[in-house]
Amino acid sequence: MTFLSLLAACALGSPVFAGMGAEEFDALTRGQTFFYGLDGGAPYGAEEYLDNRRVRWSFLDGACLEGRWYAEAGRICFTYEDHPEPQCWIFERLEGRLVARFDGETSSTDLYELRRAREPLWCLGPEIGA
Repeated sequence: MTFLSLLAACALGSPVFAGMGAEEFDALTRGQTFFYGLDGGAPYGAEEYLDNRRVRWSFLDGACLEGRWYAEAGRICFTYEDHPEPQCWIFERLEGRLVARFDGETSSTDLYELRRAREPLWCLGPEIGA
């Protein structure tokens, strides 16, 4: 981060998020499931990080979405089977936990790691109906 961007971030009063690179992010997350919460600890969802930059997301309701991630300009971007438009986040470690800040035009959502596990996500099978 350059001095000018650091100065601009301080002037705006927001925390500085430098962004985790692809190698660091992959090494930290691969083979694990991270459970995320909103500020205040309310559970939000979980993401299982698989090999080859594949992911599985759930809002903890039993429904799961398959996706992929890639690094771009200091961000980690995700695309999912039902949402091909990238959703990009800036990931950092804060006090030993992962923090993700949504990098979108309309929102500045921060998600905080509540816990992590080696177990896969609990996902229901596909919906079958008449």
